[in-house]
Amino acid sequence: MGYSQHHPDQLVLWEAQFGDFANGAQVMTDQYVSCSEQKWLRQLGLVMLLPHGHDGAGPEHSSARLERYLQMCDDPEDEVPDMDERLRRQIQAANWQIVNVTTPANYFHVLRRQVVRPFRKPLIVMSPKALLRHPECVSNLEDFEEGTKFKRFIPDDEVTSAKRLLMCTGKVYYELAARRAELEANNIAIARVEQIAPFPFDLVAKEVAKHPDAEVFWVQEEPRNQGAWTYVRPRIETAVQHFNTHDADAFRVKYIGRPTSAATAVGSASWHKASQAKLINAAIDLGEE
Repeated sequence: MGYSQHHPDQLVLWEAQFGDFANGAQVMTDQYVSCSEQKWLRQLGLVMLLPHGHDGAGPEHSSARLERYLQMCDDPEDEVPDMDERLRRQIQAANWQIVNVTTPANYFHVLRRQVVRPFRKPLIVMSPKALLRHPECVSNLEDFEEGTKFKRFIPDDEVTSAKRLLMCTGKVYYELAARRAELEANNIAIARVEQIAPFPFDLVAKEVAKHPDAEVFWVQEEPRNQGAWTYVRPRIETAVQHFNTHDADAFRVKYIGRPTSAATAVGSASWHKASQAKLINAAIDLGEE
């Protein structure tokens, strides 16, 4: 953190072997990183790489405690700020950024913008190691060329009129997409929130508006009392209300994922596999939720 402050023109990254290895340093993120600008009047461009994702490795190697970092965000859940990307007012008003990118190009661009921006904000990257070797996690060379940029939100451009719209973040997208292809469930759209905070209100509202008759679900691997659910739910509903895409009184986001839990994950690989299959099936099979 100190090196990053003294060398703001350099890309400085701190990586945890597993995201939960940062849990013991929570006091540092609380006292200095999350509030460096507001509390200490110092802009900070530090990047924290915290591999996060349920892979059956047990409770100590599954969760970087995404919910903790989101809880420390200072953006209001019921207000939509100026979303003009050219002015970048939303990010300049926020205390930090939290992303869970799912493509190599997006990973490149989110790191690149840390340096090319004329200001500095801490960046928390939750992308898991599993995507390093995932055969579907690839980008074309043109996605890195001049004129390309980081995508805060990746819509589903293949499904035009869905009866179910799934929103998620991180590697669970690839499992959902694989199950959809297996069942040929072409009436289910799957969209990715790449930048969780600050929240992409404008792009989420646009995606919901594309599917006026669809039920909207948030899908996550984490237990219900963890992960991004409590952060994204009110913001999705605020986005819909602000941009008038649906009847605000009738619109509700539903949840698909693991039930509440005191632990971040189970300690049995077989239990993990069963619960993972259950939530994927609940999302794609239109069955149990």
